[in-house]
Formats: sequence, structure tokens, C-alpha cells
Amino acid sequence: MLEIFLYCLSFGGLAGLVAGLFGIGGGIILVPFFLWLFSARGFSQDVVMHSAVATSLATIIVTAISSVFAHHRLGSVLWNVVHKLAPGVFIGAVSGAALADRLPTETLRLIFACYLLIVSLEMIFQWRPKAEKQHPSSPILVISGIAIGALSSVLGIGGGTLTVPLLTKYGFPIRNAVAISSACGLPIAISGSMSFALFGLGKTGLPDGSIGYVYWPAFLGIVLTSILMAPVGAKLAHRLPTKILKRIFAGLLFAVSVNMLG
Repeated sequence: MLEIFLYCLSFGGLAGLVAGLFGIGGGIILVPFFLWLFSARGFSQDVVMHSAVATSLATIIVTAISSVFAHHRLGSVLWNVVHKLAPGVFIGAVSGAALADRLPTETLRLIFACYLLIVSLEMIFQWRPKAEKQHPSSPILVISGIAIGALSSVLGIGGGTLTVPLLTKYGFPIRNAVAISSACGLPIAISGSMSFALFGLGKTGLPDGSIGYVYWPAFLGIVLTSILMAPVGAKLAHRLPTKILKRIFAGLLFAVSVNMLG
């Protein structure tokens, strides 16, 4: 337990730095890291991917709160849009956790690997959806929110890679799209991680230190350092050649996705 905590304490700083530098959610690198770490430390293969996803979602609660406050102070959060998306993402995240609870680890791993492959290719080739001329209607936002929440919960992510493209497609400036996505990441993380904690109660194969599928020593190790390093990454983003670095990082994600598919 202590060894895992120390590993996560070290990796949390890197995760926060990368998240701040590239403007991406931590789940995209935390889930593969947790999967490797938990497998190496003898977690049951029946629950290892579920624990990785659930613990990733739990860490996003802390980072999302910090991010939402920052965006709100800058006046970037369009709360009327958040209020239309949030109920859907909340329902979707609970539904996604319920679905994930019924899926075998191997299926969850393949779903995440495919998602990671798509994200890495999008980062490399800079794919962008064709913009619409008008903002989405309330029904579209509700339905989209449910889909985003469900997929985010299954993947263990905050939903930024799904929400931001949706909003920019409908004409929202990127500054507002990122801020809205951060605000919607909080209900995804809360409802998703709490659902995984509940659905995992009584499951066999979970290690000491778990509440349901959420492994708390790993959660604590990550959040203690990631929340400190994310602002550092954000500052470095203004000084370093982030376009080049982002493509190198995308190449690493591509390699990880191929390894997970192999």
C-alpha cells in the first residue's frame, strides 16, 4: 500500500504537469498508469481495469474543482450551458459506471485502448469538427450530455476530449468550450467515482485500502502532487513549443494504445 502511494506521489507531479502543459485531462494518462501499477502489484485481473478507471475518476474531482474556480474567476464559464449539460452528464456517468461494472476487464481495456488511439491520432493530425453556425438546442445538449457522461465514466476521464469538440463544433469559442468542459467534468467525476465505489462494494479480489473499486492510497498520492504541478505546466505552456511537444506526447499515447491493443 505504501509503495503504491509513493509511486503515485511521484507520477502525480508528472500527470499534473502534462495536464497543465497540454490542456488535457489527467485520466488519459492516469488510467494506463494505474493499470500498469495495479497489475504489477498483484491486483486481481478481474477488477484491475475497474480500479484504474474508478480511481482516475476520483482524482478528477479534485482537479476539476480547482479548474472550475480558475475558469469562473476569468469569466469563461457559460453557466446556462453547463446547467443544460450537467443533468445529462450526471445521469450518463452513473449509467456508464453501471455498464462498466458488468463488463470484463479485458473489454474495458480494449475500449480504453481504442479511445486512446483515436485521441493520439487527433492530436497528431489536428482533426477538427466542421463548425456549425448556431448553438445547439437544449434537447441536443441533454442527449449529448448523457452520451458524454456515460462514455467518460466507462473510460475514467473528465470528458474534455468529448465535450470541447462538441461545443466548438456548435460555434462556442475554445476559451468557453474548455471552461464549460471543466465545469461538466466535476459531476462526471463525482457521480462516476461514487457509483464505482458503490458498485464495487463486496466484490472479491479488491485490495485493502479500497472503497468499492476506488483505491484510496493511489488517489491520495496522485492528488497531492498533481494539483501542485498543473499550474506549473500551464505557465510552461506559454514558454515552450507546445505544438511540437504535443505531437511527441501524442506519439507516446499512440504507442501506449498499440501496446494495450496488442
